[in-house]
Parts: sequence; C-alpha cells; structure tokens
Amino acid sequence: MENGNYKRVKEVINGKEIEVIYRKGTPGRTRDEVDALRAKGVEVGRSNFCQKLDPRSFEAAEGVVCHRDLAVQMRDGVTIYCDIYLPKNLTGPVPAIVSWNPYGKRQGESSDEWEIFGVPSQTVSQMCKFECADPAYWCHHGYAIANADPRGSGNSEGDVSTFGLQDAMDGYDFIEWLAVQSWCNGKVGLFGSSYPAMTQYRIAAEQPPHLTCIAPWEGTGDLYREAFCPGGIPSTKFFDMVIGGIACTTYAEDVAKMLDEHPLIDEYWESKIPRWEDITVPAYICSGWCHFHLRGSFEAYRRISSEKKWIRAHRDFEWPDAYLPVNIEDLKLFLDRYLKDIRNGWELTPPVRLDVMDAYDCDYIPNKPEKEFPIARTHYRKLYLDASSNSASFSPFERSSELVYDPNTEIVVFDHKFEEDTELSGYMKLRLYLECRGHNEMDLFFRIKKLDDDGEYIPILCGGEPYRGTWGYMRASHRELDPKWSSDFQPVPAHRSMQKLNQGEIVPVDIEIWPTSRMWHKGEQLRLEITGYWVVTEWFEDPRMGFDTDNGGGLHVIHTGGEYESFLQVPVIPPKYSTRSGYRYRG
Repeated sequence: MENGNYKRVKEVINGKEIEVIYRKGTPGRTRDEVDALRAKGVEVGRSNFCQKLDPRSFEAAEGVVCHRDLAVQMRDGVTIYCDIYLPKNLTGPVPAIVSWNPYGKRQGESSDEWEIFGVPSQTVSQMCKFECADPAYWCHHGYAIANADPRGSGNSEGDVSTFGLQDAMDGYDFIEWLAVQSWCNGKVGLFGSSYPAMTQYRIAAEQPPHLTCIAPWEGTGDLYREAFCPGGIPSTKFFDMVIGGIACTTYAEDVAKMLDEHPLIDEYWESKIPRWEDITVPAYICSGWCHFHLRGSFEAYRRISSEKKWIRAHRDFEWPDAYLPVNIEDLKLFLDRYLKDIRNGWELTPPVRLDVMDAYDCDYIPNKPEKEFPIARTHYRKLYLDASSNSASFSPFERSSELVYDPNTEIVVFDHKFEEDTELSGYMKLRLYLECRGHNEMDLFFRIKKLDDDGEYIPILCGGEPYRGTWGYMRASHRELDPKWSSDFQPVPAHRSMQKLNQGEIVPVDIEIWPTSRMWHKGEQLRLEITGYWVVTEWFEDPRMGFDTDNGGGLHVIHTGGEYESFLQVPVIPPKYSTRSGYRYRG
C-alpha cells in the first residue's frame, strides 16, 4: 500500500508477517548540482552526493586502477553497483576488503577537499568511502577495495533495508560474486567503522563461504536497546537524520516510524539484533569508550562464536582512531594473517586491550592487555547511596531517606571519595528504589563523572572535546529484565511489557550502565549524576541526540538507606601484582 511519500510492504520477519514502513528517499545530487546549491549557501550532506552512472576503467591514482560502476546482480534479480580498486601491476590474485554502507561509493568527490571530523585534511584520499578502507593505502599493500552502494542507495536498484535480513543477504551475494572474480584470491574481508561495522555483524551471521575475517570498528548491535529506544526511552533523531541523508531514488526503511507502531521488542526488533552465535570467522573488534557504539562492540566480542577474536577499546573518537598510522598497521597485521595467510605473529596479540582513562587526554595505562572481558579478577563492590547527604559509601546506610526533584529542570548527584587508587574497568549496575508523585512514568539519564580532590570536574578529552563519562538510561515502566541476557553485573531490560507506576508505589529498578575503564586516584571522587532529561553539552554527539521523554509534571523520588538499599555496583580491578611495601603493578 502506497500513500504519497510512504509505502507499506508486507514482509515475513522471523516467521511473522509484518507491514514494514518505507519512506521516499532523496535522490542523490551530482557534483554540478552540489556546487550550485553550495554557491547559494545551501548545506548539502556528503552522503546525498551521487554521480550518474559512468562505467569505465582508469588509473584513479598512481599505482591504483579503478573499475567504476560495475553491475552486480543479487539473488532476486536486483542490480547494485560498485567500484573496484586494484593494484595497477597485478602479479597474481589478491584478497578483497569490502566497504558496505549506503553513504555513497565516493563521497570524497563531492568537494575539492575530503575532510572527516578529527582527521587532518589529505589524510585519506578521495577514493576512500566514508568510514571505510582507503584504496590509496591498501592497494599499495596488495589488496583490492570493493566500494559498494547497497540496495536502494546511489544508483543501485531496490529499497534501502536498514540493518535487516535483506541487507545481510545482499552482502552475502556480493562477497560470493567478488570471490570468483579473476583478480581475487578467493578470500574476502569486511572492514569499516560505525555503519559499515554494524552491517558486518549481519552479513557475517549469514556465513558467506568466502568471508574469511571481519574487522568491525565501532558498531551498534541491538538497534532497539542501543539506538532507537535505549532504556525504553524513544530516541530516533540521530538515525532518522542518517537514513534521511542517504542518496536514494526509491524508498528507505523508516525505522523511526516502525518504533511508533512497534514500541516494544517483537519479531521486528528481534530481526535487528545480530545473530551473534552464527558469527564464526576471525574478528578484530574496536570500541570507543566515549561513543554510542560502545555497548554493541562489547556485546559482539562477548557473544560471537569465533574462536579467534580480539577487541581494542580506546579513548579516541572513531574516525581519527581508524586512520591513525599505528592502528592501520595493527589492522594490516590482522588482515595479512587471515586474507593472505602470512604468519606474522598476530595470534600473540592480547585478546583484550584497554585504554584505562584518567584525566583530560591522559590515559593511566594505554592498551592494557587482558585475557577476557569482563575481567575475571573483577571485584564487584556496592556503593550505597544516601539521599540525605548526596553521598555514596561502601558501607550501607541504616537510616532511610528520600530525595525529591523536578525531572524537567533539576540534576541530582551522589558523590564518593576514594581512599586509595582504584581502577574501575567493566560494567556498572545501578539499583534505585523509585517513586513518582503526580505521574505514572519516570525517564532517567545517568552519568558517571570524575571530580578531583577539591570537587572540580575532570572530563575526558575525546577528539579534543570534553566528555562526561560512561552512561545509562531507564524508563521505569520498562524495568522488567530479560533473563536470557541479564547477569548480576549487567541488567538488561526485556522491553516486552510496560509496568506503569502507581501513586505511592516504591519499586526497585535495576539499570545497566555501559562499560568503562577509568582510574580514580586517592582523594578523587566518583559522581553519579541523575537527570530526567538529556543534558546537551559541547560534546560532538550531544546536540545530535534527541529523546522523547515522558515525565509529565510529576516529581521523581529516590529512596535510599534502611529497607531501600539503592546502590551503584562498580567493577573494581585489583592490581595484577602487589607487595607488602605498597608497590602496585597494574599494567
């Protein structure tokens, strides 16, 4: 059924027929059109750039040949288009690295200078697909780069499938097409950060026979819990903007509108969770401590079935991290090992490497090696909250008290001062006894911040901008936990029912705080900050996020002490080695 700018398509998802909403896309603009609009002062997004089809082969840069706008047919007859970059002087077949996202095959050509946030100009070439591998580097090291416009994007036929089974099957078909090309050695890998990292999980779960390894750097996993409705609070602004900016002459799946009709997790949203257990190829995963892809990256590392898997968690923003020379060389070791079968010692890489953050742009320990995550030697300790003093202590408070605040205007805090150096690496859990006066719902946002011994705020610098610290979300009516995914250190809401609050009712609510790794020195303070609204700061992502809160005109009440043992559970990491004299080794 079509209606103006929208259409509904009946699809069978996880065995159930569901009407999926698609919205009319915005056709891509050519360079001439982009230049004309910019001359008038109109801002044009790079992902909305798309040149007309121009199939040809040419030397795109010294030593790099481009086969432009090659047509590839999917299993259902739909044709998509790709650009293939190859080393100019091939002496034999080479492996392929796939760049799979709908942002366009060559956004760099949309202007004279290809700039990426946090990355100095001319770091990447105009051949580089956004958030993907740069042919200007990889082709000189014996790789082919395949920049694809997935279904519905650019000049490719069909409708855009947003992180769904159709996109995954298309990725499978594309990999199998690549593997039999005369120039390919039959081995194909996936690499990219953000969107192309997210697509890797879906494609890898389909198990294409010639997919040899994946390198998803910064990828959201569970779309409902991590992107569109974290904690049960609707948040569609950012991804709505992303999907709306794609160059698309047909239709794109409107996940934001689907949330309106599917407000709880059902077959539709289950189809947006990667089938972690079906991913078996070697994987090199990256996660930024300061990014909304954080949770998905660690879920991937913990849950995929691959026997050979690694994760590196860093403090930088995703784009500069992906193009930092030391990280590119690290990635090359991984890809050389599994796409070229070069025995380069990659297996000696620690399974887990963590930047243990400290203050501003300083790490306490960079690339700290660990054997697993969560770390096996973690001591989970409870910081009990006291509403009467706004403090937190490792000892319970005997007297009960309450803290009443206006969720629409006020910020409440609980502070704890550490008596010794303390590393917190892993998952935090918050239990609050909550009551709402004058309304039947509570939306809450949480931050874990650091203060110095004088109470001055100490941010983390990420991409040169201040970042507050790890976070969590919760809508009180979504407090029922999912027994399949929850653990003592990670409570995961089921999001399958709503339990509105009754007047006078006090309920315990367990809240997942996303993972972190940070050092608190003796005398420094941990601050738990609680708000009823999304606090917008100068941080890069804050203004781009938007939440549809439901606090009404009610007052929030947090009960602590006595029978209401509200607490923040923290993952304390003891030193790897210590002596009686006080020496501590943490590296």
